Amino acid sequence: MMTTVQHITEQARELRLSSLVTDLPALLEQARREEPSYTEFAALLLDTELAYRQKNNLERRLKTAQLPLVHDLDQYDHKTINGISKTQLQELRQLVWLDQTYNMLLVGPSGTGKTFLAGGLCYDAIKQGYTGLFRRMDDLIQTIKLKDITTSAAREYKRLQKAQLLVIDDIMMFPLKKDVSVGLFQLIDQLHEQTSFIITTNKNPKEWAEMLGDEVLATALLDRLLYRSEVIQLSGNSYRM
Repeated sequence: MMTTVQHITEQARELRLSSLVTDLPALLEQARREEPSYTEFAALLLDTELAYRQKNNLERRLKTAQLPLVHDLDQYDHKTINGISKTQLQELRQLVWLDQTYNMLLVGPSGTGKTFLAGGLCYDAIKQGYTGLFRRMDDLIQTIKLKDITTSAAREYKRLQKAQLLVIDDIMMFPLKKDVSVGLFQLIDQLHEQTSFIITTNKNPKEWAEMLGDEVLATALLDRLLYRSEVIQLSGNSYRM
């Protein structure tokens, strides 16, 4: 014969209250020790389930974001002199620019912390409930090329279109073919003024025309990215070296 605890567990499973399925015995034991009121115990059950869902939701969004391995700005070495101060970074981490749909361009040589900063700000945004995605330029190119061919690329493209923050890492590292250049422009044009971008690049914006092979297209692309944006010039020796 099914016990009351087993019955509640089955009901929780039916209602998809996942935390109660696994944590009910521990919660009941805690209630026996602390003797909460009925309303306090009900609140405990709901708080436990909500915390469980929030944790899973955060983990799912972080997995989808594809952040770089090192992305926690709490670990940022402020002794490194690379063009961004501790005060400036703290201001950026408040995400006011994201609320206002501003863009950010991190420009500088390899190893000066562009990817770390971009990934860290994206991580902060996701923790605050924003939909943030971190994509390397070569992965973005493959999505643009295959979005009309494969289901997975089409799904990824839709995901990009729904992002509140899109990080494009190492943009213009290599010259782009015409169809990819046009596809990149179309994506950024669609998201313009509804999505914030963080762009990392080791190329000065003046060099973008060479990478795109089209000065008019480069101008149009920069016009959208530099509108309502902050350009942060990083410098110094390679941190990795």
